[in-house]
Amino acid sequence: MFKFIFAAAFSLLSLNALAQFTISGTVRDAKTNEALGLASVQTEGYNSSAVTDELGRFELKGIPAGNYTLVIRFLGYHNKTESISLNDNVELSILLEESAQLTDEIVITATRATEKSPTTYSNLNKVAIQRQNFGLDFPFILNWSPSLVTTSDAGAGVGYTGLRIRGSDATRINVTINGIPFNDSESQGVYWVDVPDIATSSQSIQIQRGVGTSTNGAGAFGASINLQTNTRNDKSYADLINTVGSFKTHRHTVGFGTGLINDKFVFEGRASLIKSNGFVDRASSDLRSYYFSGGYFGEKTMLKAIVFGGNEVTYQSWYGVPESRLKNDVNAMLETAAAEGWNTEQTNNLLTSGSRTFNAYTYKNQVDNYSQDHYQLHLSHVFTPSLTGNVALHYTYGRGYYEEFRADASFDQYGVANAVIGGDTINTSDLVRRRWLNNHFYGATYSLKYDANKLSSVIGGGWNHYDGDHYGEISWAKIAINIPKDYRYYFNNGSKYDFNIFWKNNYQLTDKLNGFVDLQYRMVTYHAAGAEDNAFDFSAKYNFFNPKAGVTYELSPQEQLYASYSIGNREPIREDFVNAVAGERPQSETLHNIETGWRVRRNGHALNVNYYLMDYKNQLVLTGKLNDVGAAIRTNVLNSYREGIEIDGGIRLNSKFAWNANLTVSRNKIRNFNEVLYDYGTNYDQYNAVERPHKHTDISFSPNIIAGSSFTFSPIRALDFTLLTKYVGRQFLDNTYDDSRKIEAYFINDIRMKYAWKPASMRELSVSVLLNNILDVKYASNGYTYGYLGGGSEVRQNYYYPQAGRNILVMMSLRF
Repeated sequence: MFKFIFAAAFSLLSLNALAQFTISGTVRDAKTNEALGLASVQTEGYNSSAVTDELGRFELKGIPAGNYTLVIRFLGYHNKTESISLNDNVELSILLEESAQLTDEIVITATRATEKSPTTYSNLNKVAIQRQNFGLDFPFILNWSPSLVTTSDAGAGVGYTGLRIRGSDATRINVTINGIPFNDSESQGVYWVDVPDIATSSQSIQIQRGVGTSTNGAGAFGASINLQTNTRNDKSYADLINTVGSFKTHRHTVGFGTGLINDKFVFEGRASLIKSNGFVDRASSDLRSYYFSGGYFGEKTMLKAIVFGGNEVTYQSWYGVPESRLKNDVNAMLETAAAEGWNTEQTNNLLTSGSRTFNAYTYKNQVDNYSQDHYQLHLSHVFTPSLTGNVALHYTYGRGYYEEFRADASFDQYGVANAVIGGDTINTSDLVRRRWLNNHFYGATYSLKYDANKLSSVIGGGWNHYDGDHYGEISWAKIAINIPKDYRYYFNNGSKYDFNIFWKNNYQLTDKLNGFVDLQYRMVTYHAAGAEDNAFDFSAKYNFFNPKAGVTYELSPQEQLYASYSIGNREPIREDFVNAVAGERPQSETLHNIETGWRVRRNGHALNVNYYLMDYKNQLVLTGKLNDVGAAIRTNVLNSYREGIEIDGGIRLNSKFAWNANLTVSRNKIRNFNEVLYDYGTNYDQYNAVERPHKHTDISFSPNIIAGSSFTFSPIRALDFTLLTKYVGRQFLDNTYDDSRKIEAYFINDIRMKYAWKPASMRELSVSVLLNNILDVKYASNGYTYGYLGGGSEVRQNYYYPQAGRNILVMMSLRF
């Protein structure tokens, strides 16, 4: 009996010794309660470590029972140790205190929102960015963010892509990179194709919806995107990333970092090549980019130089696909071909069959060729523990052209004398033209932050100047008798100055109530003169005051209520001035924005519920009105608004399942709107404008429902599967609320898989697979429409940008 009891006890002890448990938990900022992604968690004396994900979560699996000491590290924070007696699974909540060590984050603190800001925002850290970064353009990294819709001209996410947030297009979304303005000064648009693979060199991204907090550059009139490039990495590294996939897409990226040299210096770099044939016919992309930085990190001073940019050559697919092609309407196709002057031989006689990949452009060099280089120099200094300052200088040089074949072009249109050959007068010719843009953008930004006791205050702003030359050249003509070599047929210049200063204040009124006041003054002067489709010469000056105020109430350390009221102002874009009818002038727009919501951050889950009202005065919209040379004119409409509810959050169900989701339900209306159509008579020889009044119509490209979901299953530590789902409701192509001019709702599902392990001498070796549109849904994400009257009956054509069906990308990452 004694031997039996001894044997049983020994067996139990052996089983207990062999038992393995899991240590999991979250790592957060002790002051703001924000999740800290990429924090390292390591067990002393036992070879087990983990890095936190975007929710600040970590897991250490398969650890035997015993006593352990955890060490938690994150750059810019004091290291923390936790002692654990492990005899069961353990869940921890770890709070890290900021250290006085100067880090790169000081560069973007002036323009970012925090937990005490009564605004609506989302953050993506490097973990989340890397997980979705297969080499597609930057908007597709953000595709599952709340209220966001992506578009792709080529249909496969490489080349010209864009995004809308709450229905606001790129011209109304402020974008900064390290606090430096990125929007084009004249169009106010954002061209992500100019900085390919910038996501690989991105440390974090914050998206503020609505007016948001004050920032530099273009007016935030629907949202702002604040991108921070790579921060200091104290350990040396080398990365080799390769992606291959459908449509002959391939991406090759190499990167390196020296780590901290002599406790003071860090250098790193990246070079990328991305190519794709695109989903649409001939919509190819050849993209090259680079990123280099070098920094000095002293005890109280940081000096960092950053250089990045790239070159893009994309075959034009801007025209879209006519609806008649998508629906195989042969008669409508032939009418469109005749109206647009297409040559059936040039389109390979495809006009008699439908095709989602149709591209009207067939000239072999119908490309956009543009290069852009960005130079930034950041200097930061800690004057006292409570006072820090930052100043940055920047310069951007952009140059390039897009080339077009023009069939049977009129010499008169290009200011060229008619050709006389053998007594015959010839007034047209096939030709190739290049439309050039050569620009310089430079300036400075600054901020001074005071943070002590109950007050956190920032004074900041910037001064920027843009100088851009626009000109066109004829590079070839079939009949070139009167056309000199590289003949320049138009030239104009735009010069724009943008100055702003803001003062942001958070004051802790009580233990639970925080007040926020943000005052911004912005002055814009803009002058442009020359000729393009017509001659123009205009000057404009604006003085904008953009106040913001709100409160945040802390129900608990993990739960907040907030509310704010903001005013934003925005100047018209270049085309509004250039295309304006003589004697008329576009007015600036004003936005009144209310945001109110509830935020919860607890271990394992987060939830945000937000109500917004964006009330516009004098919003500029297309009405169908044309100027005297046929260019579309945007018109100010007195009253319009966007109103909605946004819900987003994430939950860790257990060690194997996690779910992030968001939903936006909204109304987006123009109260009174006059559509303009032109009646050209039965013989198309008249020119009479006809107005059609509309009331309470939907704002174009503003779906009433947007939803996204990311459901992850991790059967083992090294492997995870994610189902990515996106639903975008019906959108209208114009502001008439006409059901025949719409983009149908679409529901798309992708599957992402990643397997990662750590071989000897490597940080990580991983293989990732992205199966896009697994249900092979046929859909379009963007489009446009135009129409006119012929003898009283309407002639209309819709154009769409169809997106790829089922396709695949495979990525291998080697990280040393």
